[in-house]
Amino acid sequence: MNLLSNLLKKWAVIEPREIRGTLISFVVIFTLMASSSILKPVRDSLASGWSDAETSQLFTLTFAASAVAVMLYGWLCARIDKKKLVPVVYSVFGGGFFCFHVAIQVIGKTPLIDKSFYVLVGVFTLFNVSVFWSLMADVFSSEQAKRLFGFIASGASLGAIVGPLVTVVLVRLVGVDHLLIIPSVLLCLPWILLSFLGRSKDGDFTIKGKNQVIGGNPFAGFLLLFKSSYMLLISLFMFLYTFINTLIYFELKNLMVGVDAAHRVQILSGVELAVNILALATAMFGTSRLTKRFGLATTLGMVPAVVALGMVMLSIGPFLWVALILQVIARAGNYAITRPAREMLFTAVDQETRYKAKSVIDILVYRGGDSVSAWAFTGLTHGLGLTLGPIALIVACLAAIWMVVGHCLGRYYSRTEEGSRQLALDPVT
Repeated sequence: MNLLSNLLKKWAVIEPREIRGTLISFVVIFTLMASSSILKPVRDSLASGWSDAETSQLFTLTFAASAVAVMLYGWLCARIDKKKLVPVVYSVFGGGFFCFHVAIQVIGKTPLIDKSFYVLVGVFTLFNVSVFWSLMADVFSSEQAKRLFGFIASGASLGAIVGPLVTVVLVRLVGVDHLLIIPSVLLCLPWILLSFLGRSKDGDFTIKGKNQVIGGNPFAGFLLLFKSSYMLLISLFMFLYTFINTLIYFELKNLMVGVDAAHRVQILSGVELAVNILALATAMFGTSRLTKRFGLATTLGMVPAVVALGMVMLSIGPFLWVALILQVIARAGNYAITRPAREMLFTAVDQETRYKAKSVIDILVYRGGDSVSAWAFTGLTHGLGLTLGPIALIVACLAAIWMVVGHCLGRYYSRTEEGSRQLALDPVT
């Protein structure tokens, strides 16, 4: 234990008293991402049998289902105490996937079952991470978040590596349908793990107000979002991220038009592996040090700055290898640096905002950005006839705006944190 404690303190800036809570959080996000990484290939394989129109309809249905899920989540927040809320959400999804497994065994694979499963996985892949980080912002202080969120996020990268490996090994042995049992079981583990976190004797790692109901109504998340300029700025940051990410995705897709299907699979598999390995190494040993040394404002602007520079290079030479390197750096940077830094922002807001408005941003703003960006790219290419070079310059300009927004958010957060510290030192003030 002493060896582990010394190693974590040296490389990941984790104090001995923080090991228990940090490792529990690490394992929870690992199980969530492993489950998601098993479900996504199963989901994506279904789309090959549908037309573009059918797939577009399913994207629209996913957005609508996400809106309903956010309102239902808001309703649950008003009626269930936080100690049970997060495990309930994960258990509901796990039960849903198990029901799909049973339905396939009893009824067989039908278009309705396949498309319903496609939509549910689309909602889950965003919901699971959003709910988890809401809890983390409630467990850890602002100071701890700067040091620990990067290491905790590395659990997500590790889960994203292990999940596909499990799928590749077992899909031939047990079949695609029986793979659904694995995430169904994994999604029950957070209930057990988080119960240990809630019973921790260390005051630093108890769920704040864990027996309290948040209250409010199902639409409170939307109202809280539009009432706060801080939350609107976070929404803009998220929208720009997903907008730019989708544009890069389309650019890469078009650059790979002349590559045969088997080679495309190999290339994209290599990208996924490189992204998760780089993200794992960065999150585990680098993120906390970057945040602590340079501050949140600079950290939030790092990945946007790299994307802006990369898109300028891509506009000069629109080569596949440039796009691939940019994709790896941008996605790994988001997983390891931008995402943990963005989650730290929510430690500066109250609990109702943290649980309700955050889900609106993470799910609806994200899906909305995807949809708007896809149509924007189509308009730029088919409507205005722009080539990849000019589009890359447009993305570079958007990335520069994204960087400025991130810097402003970090400054706002720092002022809020300093104000809270002064209030703690001088309660009369």
